[in-house]
Amino acid sequence: MKKTILSLFFLATGISMTAQEVAFEEYDLDNGLHVILHQDNSAPVVTTSVMYHVGGKDREDGRTGFAHFFEHLLFEGTENIEKGKWFEIVSSRGGNNNANTSNDRTYYYETFPSNNLKLGLWLESERMLHPVIGQDGVDTQNEVVKEERRSSYDNRPYGNLLSAVTENLFKIHPYKDPNIGYMEDLDAATLEEFQAYFKKYYVPNNAVLVVAGDIEVEETKKMIQDYFGPIPSGEPVVRNFPEEAPISQTIRATYYDKNIQLPALINAYRTPGFGHKDAYVLNMISTYLSDGRSSKLYKKLVDDQKQALQVAAFNLEQEDYGIYLVFALPLGDTSLETLEQEIEEEIQALRTDLISEKEFQKLQNKFEADFISSNSSIQGIANSLARYHMLYGDTNLINSQIDIYRKITREDIQNVAIKYLMPQQKAVIEYLPEQNQ
Repeated sequence: MKKTILSLFFLATGISMTAQEVAFEEYDLDNGLHVILHQDNSAPVVTTSVMYHVGGKDREDGRTGFAHFFEHLLFEGTENIEKGKWFEIVSSRGGNNNANTSNDRTYYYETFPSNNLKLGLWLESERMLHPVIGQDGVDTQNEVVKEERRSSYDNRPYGNLLSAVTENLFKIHPYKDPNIGYMEDLDAATLEEFQAYFKKYYVPNNAVLVVAGDIEVEETKKMIQDYFGPIPSGEPVVRNFPEEAPISQTIRATYYDKNIQLPALINAYRTPGFGHKDAYVLNMISTYLSDGRSSKLYKKLVDDQKQALQVAAFNLEQEDYGIYLVFALPLGDTSLETLEQEIEEEIQALRTDLISEKEFQKLQNKFEADFISSNSSIQGIANSLARYHMLYGDTNLINSQIDIYRKITREDIQNVAIKYLMPQQKAVIEYLPEQNQ
């Protein structure tokens, strides 16, 4: 209890607390695989993970969804792992595993009791070197992805909300298409195309391996060399995505969803990628506008004026471009036009005036507290180490990213709102029940 009270005191007074630094070592194998090791012997647990620099944006027109498809396909089996046995092998040794895909990267991991480190390394080396990419597995996973598309997108209320945004914010960059892709593209793809995709992107020089937890560093290095050293490198991955023209006039669009009864308003802005300082400022603006009951939009639209059932502002961070969203569900007879006007009023206030010192200190305290509580698990640390290296080019952001937030000023918040959140730079999307069509 004393520690909790003391922590709250430091946060309330703005006095900085120091988070536990995450120590790590990183190096490259001869084949280009980047390795990051984090030793923490406080619990007998180890996470082995591999992040590949391939995501939904890595596709050709007419062949979307390959990266997400491979997230499923590469659990099918390998030359040395029988089809359908991957999850059984992991669970029978007391472990758990998963994978996920964004527009920018694909991430696989296993967490085991530390005496199974060798198994985790073997599994990931098998995935990289010996996967079985055959027609049977492709057909099986094609049906799995179709079912995911139906359950998570097409038949889920507001499931295609993000697609409604991206197709209006992006015209030529691959972010215009959904990460899961279009089913007709996967149906039309040949086995040879899937095999070529693997050969291009699933290579050591396009990946980062992280081992975090209860390890002995030198012993781990030797195992990594044994399992991953012999894997041949691939051709360098070259990307040359087209740049979008700036949005200079408000885009107005309508999207219909058969699964909803309440309409929704979406204000969306195209913003810089997450490596840009302004992306950090946009995260602070999101917190200021809609994080918690005392935030500007929630207090105004939900509590005080009773015009919205829900309102949220958030910065969707991506590598090439970000997306800044403000989403609201109307209450009662409130029109979407009214919600748009009320939201714009609060954003205009950000552009016109500096936020108060009190509100600014509250923001700083919130981000300080979040940083202190971040990386509280070995799995989380492994993910962060891989992400900061691969997508930001600076692994030590796991320790130093808070310094970026500490340097943000009230003037930065105002300037970023002026730069990116102008009315003529947004897409306004009315997301409506299908029967209104």
